[in-house]
Amino acid sequence: MRILVTGGSGYVGSHAVRELAAAGHEVLIYDNLVTGHRKLSQGFELVEGDIGDTDKVQKCLKGKDAVIHFAASAYVGESVEKPRKYFRNNVESGLKLLDAVLASDVRSFVFSSTCATYGVPRQLPISEDTPQEPINPYGASKLFFEHALAAYNVSHGLRYAALRYFNAAGAHPDGTIGEYHDPETHLIPLALKAVLGTKPLLKVFGCDFDTPDGTCVRDFIHVSDLGSAHVKAVEYLANGGNSIQANLGTGRGTSIKEVLATVEKVTGKPVPHEFVDARPGDPASLYADPGRAREILGWSARFSLEGIVSTAWDWEQGLPAFLP
Repeated sequence: MRILVTGGSGYVGSHAVRELAAAGHEVLIYDNLVTGHRKLSQGFELVEGDIGDTDKVQKCLKGKDAVIHFAASAYVGESVEKPRKYFRNNVESGLKLLDAVLASDVRSFVFSSTCATYGVPRQLPISEDTPQEPINPYGASKLFFEHALAAYNVSHGLRYAALRYFNAAGAHPDGTIGEYHDPETHLIPLALKAVLGTKPLLKVFGCDFDTPDGTCVRDFIHVSDLGSAHVKAVEYLANGGNSIQANLGTGRGTSIKEVLATVEKVTGKPVPHEFVDARPGDPASLYADPGRAREILGWSARFSLEGIVSTAWDWEQGLPAFLP
Protein backbone atom coordinates (compact mmCIF):
# COMPACT_ATOMS: atom_id res chain seq x y z
CA MET A 1 0.00 0.00 0.00
CA ARG A 2 0.94 3.66 -0.47
CA ILE A 3 0.49 5.46 2.83
CA LEU A 4 0.69 9.10 3.86
CA VAL A 5 2.04 9.35 7.42
CA THR A 6 1.50 12.70 9.13
CA GLY A 7 3.94 13.35 11.97
CA GLY A 8 6.21 10.58 10.69
CA SER A 9 9.30 12.45 11.90
CA GLY A 10 8.22 12.25 15.53
CA TYR A 11 8.91 9.63 18.17
CA VAL A 12 6.10 7.13 17.59
CA GLY A 13 5.62 8.07 13.94
CA SER A 14 9.23 7.38 12.97
CA HIS A 15 9.08 3.91 14.50
CA ALA A 16 5.79 3.15 12.76
CA VAL A 17 7.29 4.26 9.44
CA ARG A 18 10.04 1.67 9.81
CA GLU A 19 7.56 -1.03 10.69
CA LEU A 20 5.48 -0.11 7.62
CA ALA A 21 8.52 -0.24 5.35
CA ALA A 22 9.57 -3.60 6.78
CA ALA A 23 6.08 -4.90 5.93
CA GLY A 24 6.55 -3.81 2.31
CA HIS A 25 4.47 -0.62 2.29
CA GLU A 26 5.42 2.61 0.50
CA VAL A 27 5.51 5.60 2.84
CA LEU A 28 5.40 9.37 2.35
CA ILE A 29 6.08 11.35 5.53
CA TYR A 30 4.34 14.68 6.02
CA ASP A 31 5.67 16.70 8.98
CA ASN A 32 6.15 20.36 9.86
CA LEU A 33 9.25 19.45 11.94
CA VAL A 34 8.15 21.67 14.83
CA THR A 35 8.56 18.79 17.28
CA GLY A 36 9.69 16.13 14.80
CA HIS A 37 13.27 15.70 13.62
CA ARG A 38 14.55 15.43 10.08
CA LYS A 39 17.12 12.85 11.19
CA LEU A 40 14.31 10.51 12.28
CA SER A 41 13.07 10.57 8.67
CA GLN A 42 16.34 9.60 7.04
CA GLY A 43 15.85 7.04 4.29
CA PHE A 44 12.25 8.08 3.63
CA GLU A 45 10.61 10.69 1.44
CA LEU A 46 9.63 13.72 3.54
CA VAL A 47 7.35 16.61 2.64
CA GLU A 48 7.66 19.48 5.08
CA GLY A 49 4.27 21.04 5.75
CA ASP A 50 1.45 21.64 8.19
CA ILE A 51 -1.65 19.45 8.29
CA GLY A 52 -3.74 22.62 8.19
CA ASP A 53 -2.45 23.37 4.67
CA THR A 54 -5.29 21.65 2.84
CA ASP A 55 -3.97 22.26 -0.68
CA LYS A 56 -0.55 20.83 0.16
CA VAL A 57 -2.05 17.80 1.88
CA GLN A 58 -4.36 17.14 -1.08
CA LYS A 59 -1.36 16.98 -3.43
CA CYS A 60 0.31 14.47 -1.12
CA LEU A 61 -2.83 12.33 -1.01
CA LYS A 62 -2.85 11.70 -4.76
CA GLY A 63 -2.35 8.01 -5.42
CA LYS A 64 -2.42 7.09 -1.72
CA ASP A 65 -4.39 4.20 -0.25
CA ALA A 66 -4.46 5.22 3.41
CA VAL A 67 -3.50 7.86 5.97
CA ILE A 68 -1.89 7.30 9.35
CA HIS A 69 -2.18 10.43 11.47
CA PHE A 70 0.37 11.09 14.25
CA ALA A 71 0.80 14.87 13.93
CA ALA A 72 -0.35 16.56 17.15
CA SER A 73 0.67 18.54 20.19
CA ALA A 74 1.07 15.95 22.92
CA TYR A 75 2.10 17.28 26.34
CA VAL A 76 -0.60 16.90 28.98
CA GLY A 77 0.80 19.59 31.28
CA GLU A 78 1.29 22.07 28.46
CA SER A 79 -2.28 21.47 27.30
CA VAL A 80 -3.54 22.74 30.66
CA GLU A 81 -1.41 25.87 30.37
CA LYS A 82 -2.00 26.45 26.65
CA PRO A 83 -5.35 24.92 25.70
CA ARG A 84 -5.74 27.18 22.65
CA LYS A 85 -2.64 25.60 21.12
CA TYR A 86 -4.05 22.11 21.59
CA PHE A 87 -7.49 22.81 20.19
CA ARG A 88 -5.94 24.71 17.29
CA ASN A 89 -3.38 22.04 16.38
CA ASN A 90 -5.22 18.85 17.28
CA VAL A 91 -8.79 19.85 16.42
CA GLU A 92 -8.87 22.78 14.01
CA SER A 93 -5.91 21.66 11.89
CA GLY A 94 -6.98 18.04 12.29
CA LEU A 95 -10.37 18.82 10.77
CA LYS A 96 -8.64 20.51 7.83
CA LEU A 97 -6.67 17.30 7.33
CA LEU A 98 -9.93 15.35 7.31
CA ASP A 99 -11.37 17.79 4.74
CA ALA A 100 -8.43 17.01 2.48
CA VAL A 101 -8.91 13.28 2.98
CA LEU A 102 -12.63 13.45 2.20
CA ALA A 103 -11.83 15.32 -1.02
CA SER A 104 -9.49 12.46 -2.05
CA ASP A 105 -10.04 8.80 -2.85
CA VAL A 106 -8.63 7.68 0.53
CA ARG A 107 -11.17 5.97 2.80
CA SER A 108 -8.86 4.27 5.32
CA PHE A 109 -7.57 6.33 8.25
CA VAL A 110 -5.52 5.25 11.28
CA PHE A 111 -5.49 7.72 14.16
CA SER A 112 -2.94 8.06 16.94
CA SER A 113 -5.23 8.49 19.95
CA THR A 114 -4.51 8.14 23.66
CA CYS A 115 -5.60 6.64 26.96
CA ALA A 116 -5.93 10.27 28.14
CA THR A 117 -9.40 10.21 26.58
CA TYR A 118 -10.51 8.03 29.51
CA GLY A 119 -9.52 10.46 32.27
CA VAL A 120 -9.69 8.79 35.69
CA PRO A 121 -11.04 5.31 34.94
CA ARG A 122 -13.92 3.81 36.86
CA GLN A 123 -12.47 0.32 36.63
CA LEU A 124 -9.23 -1.51 35.80
CA PRO A 125 -8.00 -2.75 33.46
CA ILE A 126 -9.30 -0.12 31.05
CA SER A 127 -11.35 -1.54 28.20
CA GLU A 128 -12.62 0.34 25.17
CA ASP A 129 -16.06 0.43 26.79
CA THR A 130 -14.72 2.46 29.73
CA PRO A 131 -16.42 5.91 29.69
CA GLN A 132 -14.26 8.53 28.01
CA GLU A 133 -14.12 11.48 30.41
CA PRO A 134 -10.85 13.36 29.75
CA ILE A 135 -9.54 15.63 32.48
CA ASN A 136 -7.18 17.78 30.39
CA PRO A 137 -7.33 19.61 27.04
CA TYR A 138 -4.96 17.12 25.39
CA GLY A 139 -7.30 14.20 26.08
CA ALA A 140 -10.33 16.31 25.15
CA SER A 141 -8.77 17.27 21.79
CA LYS A 142 -8.06 13.63 20.95
CA LEU A 143 -11.57 12.58 21.94
CA PHE A 144 -13.07 15.30 19.75
CA PHE A 145 -11.13 13.95 16.78
CA GLU A 146 -12.39 10.43 17.51
CA HIS A 147 -15.94 11.81 17.44
CA ALA A 148 -15.24 13.50 14.09
CA LEU A 149 -13.97 10.22 12.66
CA ALA A 150 -17.08 8.40 13.86
CA ALA A 151 -19.31 11.01 12.22
CA TYR A 152 -17.40 10.92 8.92
CA ASN A 153 -17.53 7.14 8.96
CA VAL A 154 -21.33 7.39 8.86
CA SER A 155 -21.60 10.29 6.42
CA HIS A 156 -18.69 9.63 4.05
CA GLY A 157 -17.70 5.99 4.53
CA LEU A 158 -14.32 6.92 6.05
CA ARG A 159 -13.31 3.73 7.85
CA TYR A 160 -10.90 4.31 10.70
CA ALA A 161 -8.91 2.77 13.52
CA ALA A 162 -8.51 4.91 16.63
CA LEU A 163 -5.56 3.45 18.53
CA ARG A 164 -5.46 4.54 22.16
CA TYR A 165 -1.87 4.40 23.41
CA PHE A 166 -0.78 3.89 26.96
CA ASN A 167 2.79 4.88 27.98
CA ALA A 168 5.08 4.74 24.94
CA ALA A 169 8.70 4.01 25.81
CA GLY A 170 11.92 2.50 24.48
CA ALA A 171 13.83 2.91 21.22
CA HIS A 172 14.35 1.01 17.99
CA PRO A 173 16.32 -2.20 18.67
CA ASP A 174 18.97 -1.25 16.09
CA GLY A 175 19.72 1.97 17.97
CA THR A 176 19.22 4.27 14.97
CA ILE A 177 16.16 6.12 16.29
CA GLY A 178 14.61 6.68 19.68
CA GLU A 179 13.04 9.15 22.05
CA TYR A 180 14.22 12.75 21.77
CA HIS A 181 11.92 15.43 23.15
CA ASP A 182 12.66 18.99 24.21
CA PRO A 183 11.59 19.30 26.90
CA GLU A 184 11.68 15.67 27.94
CA THR A 185 8.83 14.75 30.29
CA HIS A 186 8.74 10.94 30.16
CA LEU A 187 9.86 8.78 33.06
CA ILE A 188 12.28 6.30 31.48
CA PRO A 189 14.45 8.76 29.50
CA LEU A 190 14.53 11.11 32.49
CA ALA A 191 15.66 8.24 34.74
CA LEU A 192 18.37 7.28 32.24
CA LYS A 193 19.54 10.89 31.93
CA ALA A 194 19.78 11.04 35.72
CA VAL A 195 21.94 7.91 35.66
CA LEU A 196 24.21 9.47 33.01
CA GLY A 197 24.29 12.80 34.81
CA THR A 198 23.07 14.69 31.76
CA LYS A 199 19.99 15.88 33.67
CA PRO A 200 19.34 16.60 37.35
CA LEU A 201 18.09 13.92 39.68
CA LEU A 202 14.74 12.43 38.79
CA LYS A 203 11.67 13.80 40.50
CA VAL A 204 9.12 11.12 41.35
CA PHE A 205 5.67 12.62 41.79
CA GLY A 206 3.99 11.03 44.79
CA CYS A 207 4.80 8.09 47.06
CA ASP A 208 1.54 7.61 48.94
CA PHE A 209 -0.88 6.49 46.25
CA ASP A 210 -3.25 3.62 46.91
CA THR A 211 -0.99 1.15 45.11
CA PRO A 212 1.15 -1.77 46.35
CA ASP A 213 4.30 0.37 46.79
CA GLY A 214 2.77 3.85 46.98
CA THR A 215 3.89 5.04 43.55
CA CYS A 216 1.82 5.45 40.40
CA VAL A 217 1.12 2.39 38.28
CA ARG A 218 1.23 2.71 34.49
CA ASP A 219 1.23 0.48 31.39
CA PHE A 220 4.54 0.88 29.52
CA ILE A 221 4.47 -0.19 25.87
CA HIS A 222 7.46 -0.36 23.55
CA VAL A 223 7.37 2.17 20.74
CA SER A 224 8.12 -0.49 18.11
CA ASP A 225 5.16 -2.49 19.39
CA LEU A 226 3.05 0.61 18.82
CA GLY A 227 4.49 0.83 15.32
CA SER A 228 3.58 -2.76 14.51
CA ALA A 229 0.02 -2.12 15.70
CA HIS A 230 -0.34 0.60 13.08
CA VAL A 231 0.74 -1.86 10.40
CA LYS A 232 -1.88 -4.32 11.60
CA ALA A 233 -4.53 -1.60 11.69
CA VAL A 234 -3.92 -0.22 8.21
CA GLU A 235 -3.86 -3.73 6.74
CA TYR A 236 -7.05 -4.61 8.61
CA LEU A 237 -8.83 -1.62 7.06
CA ALA A 238 -7.40 -2.41 3.62
CA ASN A 239 -8.92 -5.87 3.86
CA GLY A 240 -12.39 -4.39 4.45
CA GLY A 241 -12.41 -4.26 8.23
CA ASN A 242 -14.97 -2.11 9.99
CA SER A 243 -13.98 0.95 11.99
CA ILE A 244 -12.45 0.10 15.35
CA GLN A 245 -11.25 1.68 18.59
CA ALA A 246 -8.50 -0.29 20.29
CA ASN A 247 -6.28 0.06 23.34
CA LEU A 248 -2.55 -0.43 22.81
CA GLY A 249 -0.89 -1.58 26.01
CA THR A 250 0.61 -4.65 27.61
CA GLY A 251 -2.25 -5.26 30.03
CA ARG A 252 0.20 -5.11 32.93
CA GLY A 253 0.54 -2.26 35.39
CA THR A 254 4.06 -1.35 36.49
CA SER A 255 4.83 0.96 39.39
CA ILE A 256 7.35 3.80 39.22
CA LYS A 257 9.50 2.01 41.80
CA GLU A 258 9.48 -1.11 39.62
CA VAL A 259 10.62 0.96 36.65
CA LEU A 260 13.48 2.46 38.66
CA ALA A 261 14.54 -1.00 39.82
CA THR A 262 14.59 -2.18 36.20
CA VAL A 263 16.64 0.85 35.13
CA GLU A 264 19.14 0.07 37.88
CA LYS A 265 19.30 -3.58 36.79
CA VAL A 266 19.89 -2.69 33.13
CA THR A 267 22.40 0.10 33.72
CA GLY A 268 24.11 -1.35 36.76
CA LYS A 269 23.87 2.08 38.39
CA PRO A 270 21.55 3.73 40.91
CA VAL A 271 18.98 6.25 39.70
CA PRO A 272 19.46 9.57 41.55
CA HIS A 273 15.93 10.58 42.51
CA GLU A 274 13.76 12.31 45.06
CA PHE A 275 10.08 12.05 45.92
CA VAL A 276 8.02 15.20 45.55
CA ASP A 277 4.33 15.98 45.90
CA ALA A 278 1.95 14.20 43.56
CA ARG A 279 0.62 16.20 40.65
CA PRO A 280 -3.04 17.27 40.94
CA GLY A 281 -5.37 14.90 39.11
CA ASP A 282 -2.78 12.16 38.58
CA PRO A 283 -4.64 8.81 38.69
CA ALA A 284 -3.08 6.18 40.93
CA SER A 285 -3.30 3.39 38.33
CA LEU A 286 -3.78 3.20 34.56
CA TYR A 287 -3.34 0.03 32.55
CA ALA A 288 -5.01 -1.43 29.51
CA ASP A 289 -7.15 -4.33 28.58
CA PRO A 290 -5.59 -4.94 25.12
CA GLY A 291 -7.89 -7.84 24.27
CA ARG A 292 -9.67 -6.14 21.36
CA ALA A 293 -6.41 -5.39 19.54
CA ARG A 294 -5.34 -8.99 20.06
CA GLU A 295 -8.63 -10.49 18.88
CA ILE A 296 -9.42 -8.21 15.94
CA LEU A 297 -6.03 -6.98 14.76
CA GLY A 298 -3.99 -10.03 15.74
CA TRP A 299 -1.61 -7.77 17.66
CA SER A 300 0.03 -8.03 21.04
CA ALA A 301 3.03 -6.45 22.73
CA ARG A 302 6.33 -8.29 22.37
CA PHE A 303 8.76 -6.32 24.54
CA SER A 304 9.09 -6.78 28.29
CA LEU A 305 9.83 -3.84 30.60
CA GLU A 306 13.48 -4.91 30.69
CA GLY A 307 13.53 -4.94 26.88
CA ILE A 308 12.01 -1.47 26.81
CA VAL A 309 14.59 -0.09 29.21
CA SER A 310 17.49 -1.86 27.47
CA THR A 311 16.68 -0.34 24.07
CA ALA A 312 16.17 3.08 25.67
CA TRP A 313 19.53 2.77 27.47
CA ASP A 314 21.36 1.91 24.23
CA TRP A 315 19.75 4.91 22.53
CA GLU A 316 20.42 7.30 25.41
CA GLN A 317 24.11 6.42 25.48
CA GLY A 318 24.39 7.09 21.75
CA LEU A 319 22.25 10.25 21.78
CA PRO A 320 25.18 12.72 21.58
CA ALA A 321 25.98 11.38 18.11
CA PHE A 322 22.38 12.00 17.01
CA LEU A 323 22.15 15.57 18.28
CA PRO A 324 22.95 18.46 15.91
